[in-house]
Amino acid sequence: MRQDCDVLIIGSGINSLAAALVVQRKGLQVSVFEQASEPGGAVRSGAYTAPGFTHDWAAMNLSLFAGSPFFQDFGPELTEAGLAFAPAQHCFASSFADGRWLGIGNDVESNVENISAFANNDSETWRALTAAFPDQAAHIFAILGSSFGLRSVVKNSWNLVRDRKLSGALDLGRFLASSPRAWLDETFSSDHVKATLAAWGMHLDFAPDIAGGAVFPYLEAMANQAFGMVIGKGGADTVTRAMVKCITQRGGTVFCDAMVEKVLIEQGRAVGIRLGDGSDHYASRSVIANVAPKNLSRLIGETDPGCDTDPAYHKGLKNFRHAPGTLMVHLAMEDLPDWAASQHLRDYAYVHLAPSLDQMALCYQQAQSGLLPQEPVVVVGQPTAIDPSRAPEGKHVLWLQVRMVPGAIKGDAAGEIPARDWKEAAGPMAARALDILEAHAPGTRSKIIGQRIVSPAELEADNPNLVGGDQICGSHHLSQHFIYRPLRGRSDGTTPIKDLYHTGAAVWPGAGTGAGPGYLLGKKLTT
Repeated sequence: MRQDCDVLIIGSGINSLAAALVVQRKGLQVSVFEQASEPGGAVRSGAYTAPGFTHDWAAMNLSLFAGSPFFQDFGPELTEAGLAFAPAQHCFASSFADGRWLGIGNDVESNVENISAFANNDSETWRALTAAFPDQAAHIFAILGSSFGLRSVVKNSWNLVRDRKLSGALDLGRFLASSPRAWLDETFSSDHVKATLAAWGMHLDFAPDIAGGAVFPYLEAMANQAFGMVIGKGGADTVTRAMVKCITQRGGTVFCDAMVEKVLIEQGRAVGIRLGDGSDHYASRSVIANVAPKNLSRLIGETDPGCDTDPAYHKGLKNFRHAPGTLMVHLAMEDLPDWAASQHLRDYAYVHLAPSLDQMALCYQQAQSGLLPQEPVVVVGQPTAIDPSRAPEGKHVLWLQVRMVPGAIKGDAAGEIPARDWKEAAGPMAARALDILEAHAPGTRSKIIGQRIVSPAELEADNPNLVGGDQICGSHHLSQHFIYRPLRGRSDGTTPIKDLYHTGAAVWPGAGTGAGPGYLLGKKLTT
């Protein structure tokens, strides 16, 4: 049989690289094909504003990776290959228009003291959540970290009922189905505390009133307190560089500037890929596609033998829903912002500018309706507060995410930006975000040395998995999560085509830097 290697992988995102390392461990030969000029997908870094200033292109927070089963398995090897983390003790905070602020770090007593400034009963609740977290997290992480095959579902369900009884299991199920607002309203009294935690839901397409979103603010807060947060030493691409080095040291190859045009299918089986230059590459074992669902449909083609027998699969791929987009603003700075609420905010890895549950809900609804939000959520990353090596001595970088924004613009909720395409709208929308930042930290604009604005359209052009600038490659709403991610019956990465597998953030367990989809698929293919 024609053969280039055992496994061919389309795309070089973190899940592709994780799957490659797992299958290599079983002695399989691997080749990875990436259309961009450098590997890593959303986990890349570069001097996007000025020489000497290192910015993370998209992903910045590597806590999920550091705490993942994949890292537990491959951590020593990756560390030897150069992977290095920069730990953050001061993890995230919110600045509010009334001059108040709230920060969460890895010191319980400090967090309790900060929360008590808003409501004593909320600080008592925080202590109770802290005490219950180890037991609660064990069951949640068991669910989020396992496949949704029958065996794992039965095992996790049995363990949950055994440890928590039926009533406890039902309570956890209710929590997993709750919206951020429902859980926060039941749990806390202070609107400031609620808003500080709810901002994390906006990172994963969970506006305050979206069912299933409560778990993400909860986990981010409790995990940051328990374990701290980590970013990449020198840039998030420390992960990518270490993983690629390990792959090549084991005899694998990562090809860049290699656009895959088609999956080659013979008699209902994936046998290889065709590149844009017309060359064909063949695999003896399997082809893995780390692509957005609609792009997988294009790669396999509806008329190829073995594909036209399952039109429902193609329809499901094409109907896969994406989250609103993100506008990135990278800033090289003379100094960090002088936060009006408190200079302590300069110590935090993230500062959210998300004033209330109602404003977050309105922002999300406007973006979903195709409107540029009147007051977007602004996520201010301050990586050089944690890792000074990313900028020249005494200088800093800011990493701004403007959430949520529409992939396709139908209008402006504020009635101020007439542009209907991102080429013209990116600048004014970035200015709107900087106006919000300036209101919380006067004088920030005067400290800017260099700026790079990356629109949702540019994010997708750079990485087709980020459809419409959706950095999580698909909504995580309940109808498209758990057993339904990306489609019912396909959460394990299988497809209707023999030896073709699907991975990436569109596949269970979804987005983030935890490499879960790639790790689970790699284990499936080698056990």
